[in-house]
Amino acid sequence: MADVDAVHAYHGLEAVACYQDWEPRSRVEVATEVAKWADGGWDRQAPEAIVFAVTLRDTGALIGDIVLLFRDRDARQGEIGFSFNPSHGGKGYATEAVPAVFSVGFGHFNLHRILGRCDARNRPSWQLMQRLGMRREAHFREHALFKGVWDEEFHYAMLAREWAEMDRGGS
Repeated sequence: MADVDAVHAYHGLEAVACYQDWEPRSRVEVATEVAKWADGGWDRQAPEAIVFAVTLRDTGALIGDIVLLFRDRDARQGEIGFSFNPSHGGKGYATEAVPAVFSVGFGHFNLHRILGRCDARNRPSWQLMQRLGMRREAHFREHALFKGVWDEEFHYAMLAREWAEMDRGGS
């Protein structure tokens, strides 16, 4: 129940949902989603996605989630997405947590490339990807109708060899 309340605290916000492919979620919708995450509503041998909870070290409070999607197993392509409670923004938690998911993707799952996409207006998201050493590969202008408006989207990516070359400072 505490996880549901914590996730609902940010998945229920328009400021978070406006950049996601979902609308602000009700507590019931969040409970259903969290149950899928916890139960592993996917094939554990060949998952379509894995959701990682981001918690504070000192309190264990859940403040965000990071999803690693497996887009093309043959080509070893993954995609990362993240949602964080804005009340914890600007404190470096995403900068610390996302590289741990890269380590899982490139290490455990032997991915060749991890993509990150974001709305061009979502400055914190694209700045995070730049800080992490991801390279901007594309800027799609008015490429799709998203929630009734033409979407501007940035694509960032990192290759496994680029990840291996980076000094991750023990991450």
